[in-house]
Amino acid sequence: MSVFLAFHQQYQPVLDSIVLSALVAGLPLYVLFVLLAVLRLPAWICALAAMLTAFVLSWVVWGMPLGVTVGAATEGMAFGLWPISWIVLNAVFFHNLTVASGDFDVIKRSLAHLTTDRRIQALLVAFSFGALIEGIAGFGAPVAISASILASLGFEPVTAAVLALLANTAPVAFGSIGIPVVTLGRLVAPVLGHSDPTSTTLALSAMVGRQLPLFSILIPAYLIVVMAGWKRMTQILPAVLVTGVSFAIVQFLISNFVGPELTDIIAALVSMGCLALLLRFWRPREVWQFAHETTEAPPVSAPRPVMGASAADLPGRAAASNAVRLDAMDPPGRIIRAFSMYIILVIVILIGQMGNLPWWAGHPVGDVKTSLAAPANVTADFKCGNVGFKLCPQPWIGPDPAKDRQAFKFPYWSFYWPGTYEVNAKGQPTSVVFSEPPIATKKDTVYNNPFNWDFLAAAGTLVLFAGIIAFLVMTLFGSRINLFAVYGRTLRQLGLPIVTIAFILGIAYLMNYSGMTSSLALAFAKTGVVFPFVAAFLGWLGVFLTGSDTSSNTLFGPLQAQTAQQLHNVSPILTAGTNSSGGVMGKMISPQNLSVGAAGVNKVGAEGDIFRRVIRYSLILTAAVGVVAMIEAYVIPGIVPTP
Repeated sequence: MSVFLAFHQQYQPVLDSIVLSALVAGLPLYVLFVLLAVLRLPAWICALAAMLTAFVLSWVVWGMPLGVTVGAATEGMAFGLWPISWIVLNAVFFHNLTVASGDFDVIKRSLAHLTTDRRIQALLVAFSFGALIEGIAGFGAPVAISASILASLGFEPVTAAVLALLANTAPVAFGSIGIPVVTLGRLVAPVLGHSDPTSTTLALSAMVGRQLPLFSILIPAYLIVVMAGWKRMTQILPAVLVTGVSFAIVQFLISNFVGPELTDIIAALVSMGCLALLLRFWRPREVWQFAHETTEAPPVSAPRPVMGASAADLPGRAAASNAVRLDAMDPPGRIIRAFSMYIILVIVILIGQMGNLPWWAGHPVGDVKTSLAAPANVTADFKCGNVGFKLCPQPWIGPDPAKDRQAFKFPYWSFYWPGTYEVNAKGQPTSVVFSEPPIATKKDTVYNNPFNWDFLAAAGTLVLFAGIIAFLVMTLFGSRINLFAVYGRTLRQLGLPIVTIAFILGIAYLMNYSGMTSSLALAFAKTGVVFPFVAAFLGWLGVFLTGSDTSSNTLFGPLQAQTAQQLHNVSPILTAGTNSSGGVMGKMISPQNLSVGAAGVNKVGAEGDIFRRVIRYSLILTAAVGVVAMIEAYVIPGIVPTP
């Protein structure tokens, strides 16, 4: 490849003005916003149009060579497929397996039978169980499922959707086996000059885990205040505190000392278990139900409408049809078996990630002398052949990466994407993209962003292994499931979302490679000391546009880190983490999730009503995240982890 294709990023290509350049750099985002939020076109079409806009701007305005532009776009799309869509695909496959085996219905019934108090049902289903589904599947599934269950239990449908959307906040950053934080780490690592994203990902996981637990404590209380008012929330304060505090403690511990993949799953299981245990020794003085219901307790007043809900708006036909199924009783052994599927998932991922656990990771992380050695270290075994990985430097299949980086290797293949590198005089591939001051500290700083194909170490592969083991256990207990039919159905179910994810990542890579993201960062740096607060609303905007914290981190994560670097007094880990934490508060108002919530309760067409009810909560919570970020930046900066 010719050396003349080398590309040096420029940050003020439009009339030598950073303001005008930033305005033009935002065009792909404007296109995405208008097509998605105003014209309401399908998400994949919006993402494709925005990616093509970014492609033209990168090539024509920012001057990136056509070959590099094609390489950046295709590498981004490939990254959208692996590891992002690979995780989503297998996470949803695992969920679909539990549905096909009947385990999911058993769990729903067990939750419904724990209590008849509507407030506690909301805590169990909307918050704790919704967090479990978020941790496994994410991408709208928690809202659709928890809203549907609430409506099946007798909740007014639109209120059920509002509660599900409001609860689906604090767990979102660690959803889908931690993919929002994993994606953020992989994109921010090159900005920080790290070739291996592991340390960056763990630092971001810890950062988000030092912001969201506060909201994990507040959200359950907020949920009940919205549903029934302050007084009725205080009547079940023990349940509210047990639900939120148990979730928050585990969320903090796992995110800080294990990693992002299992945070939601373990926290949700602990939260549900603690609340179930509490209900064995404590019950509210009166069972609070809706006005149209009869209970053994004295009659109570009508439920507090959630910002205008109609008391006459009873569950739709689809929701009502599920109520009979929830009345069935399951033996304790069957309930334990149903929950054990998720325990299998946790165990398999823990084994696969054992090398990242603090007691085996080494001090510093990856140190040969203090880390658990291969082959006992399964994580190290799965990363054999990664460039510079001293615990297992040679791949199982393929040449030494130090001698031939580009040749195929297994189980870990780290290589430069075609179109983005050249071969130097020593025969080694080097990036043809260079960052310049003020983004880089010195001229001609190589922008390294190799593609990492971690066949076995990827969280999606570990989830697939867990799904196969769970399938074998299900078969052993008599379930008759066609594994390939379930996987095929999952592929069809996620076809368009996978395409959308690929296009969204294409936008991000084009903007990052060309320097468009840097142009935006230099403009945002003008906000000065208030940027940590602004960072929360950037994440919020990204999730509103895309419906996904992962996509928001893709669009704005590198921008947040680069802006912090320009400010010099704020950690890029803090601002990038705040992008994810602030973003979760925008999920309840994104068009995608509003549609999912409405469909889940058989109220298609009620999206506008739901939006009007949740918008104020979204803005209040995002502002609160911004305040927390400001405090962490300037009052207690020692709380920010260092990769």
